[in-house]
Amino acid sequence: MIAATLISASVVSTLSAQQAAQPAPKHEFKVAIGDSVMIKRECQKYCTGETPSTWVWDKVHTVRQLGTKRFPDGVLLMNIYSWMCEDCLIPVNGRASEAAKEAVEAQKEEREAFESGKPVEEPKPVEEPKPVEEPVKEDKPAEEPAPVVEPAPVVEPAPEPEPTPEPAPVEKPKTVVVYEQIKGDSVKSKQSFIGGYDRFTIGLRGGVSSLLHSSEKGKWNVGGDVVLDLQYAHYWTKDGRPVDMGILTGVGIGYSQSSMKTGVNSFLPNVASGSYNINYTIKADEVKEHDGQLQLEIPLMFTLLHENGLFFNFGPRFMMPLYTPYKQNISNNENTYINAYIQETGVDVPNNAFLGALADKQEKGSDYGNKFTINIMLSAEIGYEWILKSGNSLGLGAYAGYSVYNSYKNDQANLNPLISVVTPPSDMQGAEIKVNPATKTFVTGLGFFDVGVKLAYHFNFPKKRQNKDSRLF
Repeated sequence: MIAATLISASVVSTLSAQQAAQPAPKHEFKVAIGDSVMIKRECQKYCTGETPSTWVWDKVHTVRQLGTKRFPDGVLLMNIYSWMCEDCLIPVNGRASEAAKEAVEAQKEEREAFESGKPVEEPKPVEEPKPVEEPVKEDKPAEEPAPVVEPAPVVEPAPEPEPTPEPAPVEKPKTVVVYEQIKGDSVKSKQSFIGGYDRFTIGLRGGVSSLLHSSEKGKWNVGGDVVLDLQYAHYWTKDGRPVDMGILTGVGIGYSQSSMKTGVNSFLPNVASGSYNINYTIKADEVKEHDGQLQLEIPLMFTLLHENGLFFNFGPRFMMPLYTPYKQNISNNENTYINAYIQETGVDVPNNAFLGALADKQEKGSDYGNKFTINIMLSAEIGYEWILKSGNSLGLGAYAGYSVYNSYKNDQANLNPLISVVTPPSDMQGAEIKVNPATKTFVTGLGFFDVGVKLAYHFNFPKKRQNKDSRLF
């Protein structure tokens, strides 16, 4: 008798130890993913603790997810992307459109009473989950401890898993909270991204550029540009889409410069000067003109922003030069000269008789013909941005642009000499010469291209979600 009592006691203790080692049963939901539900009026808090907006109670919502490690008995509602306890939900099942109208009418008096501050206890008759309670009763046999008797010989390994399940749930919620913020499960991280957001950008870019001088008597060279960008963008977001799409515009102000090289070898016969006819011989091996412009830019670009920080902007950029200074150098060597031969007297006037001789001639001016022309460019920017703790972001990338249209036209190109004589020489005195802009003299058309790097600081409104710790400064 004593032996039987001891055996039964050991079996009971074994069963209780094994039952204690088993994890707690999962929550059995009365709704399924895809069901239509409404929120009870008396439920005034989400699982996260925030208070819902007033319109939430009168709207039919769709179940997107059942339970999470943070909220085991919570239900994720698709329309508002928020977690709500299942006890706060009224299932309307497949009758979504009809049930919505009935539920709204049923809660009309309750809503009016709630807004007036009167106590309300009438939403309970609207509940229809009684037939759903039957599966709960059917699940109870699954909790019978009878099958646990079979693994009685596994009594020894049972104590080993006891220490592991206890620390695991303590550490996992910390990482799970971060995961939920990354994926947007939390209300705070998702509320700011319903619909879209705006951003204001201050950017500085610089690189190489050129006006692409089109000329048969010269070739263009590259220079550089520096531009300050002030830009505004609006982005549209969509649940589950990793890329935000938007439109970008703004204004840019900057300075660019490039140059062209050419030469002159001209013979001008029979130039009348009073009673004389003069033949001119003009030659210069190397003439280099530096053309600059203070420019105004207006972008209108399509923009993409990936959740991992990559961004891409593409579209037209309209540019107008506001101020166009130039400077011209003429090389000084034995092949640089200007001579005049007076036919009537047979006098040959040498180069040194000309005022303003060509040696190291420096010509400066404020317009070579490109001011206020319109330039349409196709531009692209690509780079990466880091989200700061303030919610703003810092971006670094590259840019490139190429002109597809420039309104500059020079119908007088190649009709006039680069070097002209203002005052002809005579027996008594020398002559005065003038050097014209090489661009206005030889260039038939202009364009533009630039390429370089860009640094930008983005002000995000509302503040951009801090969704990845690896991207935070």
